[in-house]
Amino acid sequence: MHSSEEWVRRMQTVCFSPMAMINAWADGTKPWSFPEVYKACQDVAFLRMQLLPYLYSTFAQYYFEGKPPFRAMQLVEGFPATGEIKDQYMVGDNLLVAPLFTGETERKVILPPGKWYDFYTGSLAGEGTITVKPGLDKIPLFVRDGGIIPMIPPVRQTSEWNNDLPLEVRVYGKADGSFDLYNDDGRTFNFEKGEYSIQRLEVKAGKGSARQTVSNSFGYTRISWKLI
Repeated sequence: MHSSEEWVRRMQTVCFSPMAMINAWADGTKPWSFPEVYKACQDVAFLRMQLLPYLYSTFAQYYFEGKPPFRAMQLVEGFPATGEIKDQYMVGDNLLVAPLFTGETERKVILPPGKWYDFYTGSLAGEGTITVKPGLDKIPLFVRDGGIIPMIPPVRQTSEWNNDLPLEVRVYGKADGSFDLYNDDGRTFNFEKGEYSIQRLEVKAGKGSARQTVSNSFGYTRISWKLI
């Protein structure tokens, strides 16, 4: 890595990729090599961990329905035919990722039809093509109207993640929405035998509710709703 800017931008991008792994040890770069961006790198790593329920459910959607968990914008219904878009993509149905790269302070984001909201603040991002200037410490993230994002508290390792953790269900915008929250034992292939949980999270008229569609001991019990 040649600069703190490059380091944090790489961290942000890799934490929003299918496999969050950085092979930077060979050139001597450590997480603390650039102390001025250490917190920003830590924050995005923790954010990846907080999003584990959403990501796990998104990969489960791939298993059950064949939808890619990380998908090109052209796979989004109604996305304008503007040629190949290589620098933004969807994670699951609700989350749009638009990374910045070294030397960039702003970028354009092409939003699919409908209203989209800033992931961090919940403020309306706009419609159509927008320009964002997120600063160095944030990777631009957007959630569709009615989008549901389940999150756990920050953990350092996946071994700390279990269904006893409190689950915060973030709801963006005002539209009705739903999300199938998947969970299993996280260790075996027993999900192939039906040993898993799917909880349907729904929001209607600004009120959220959860119900089991497949019920067993893997369901989350401590669920709180946050309208963003």
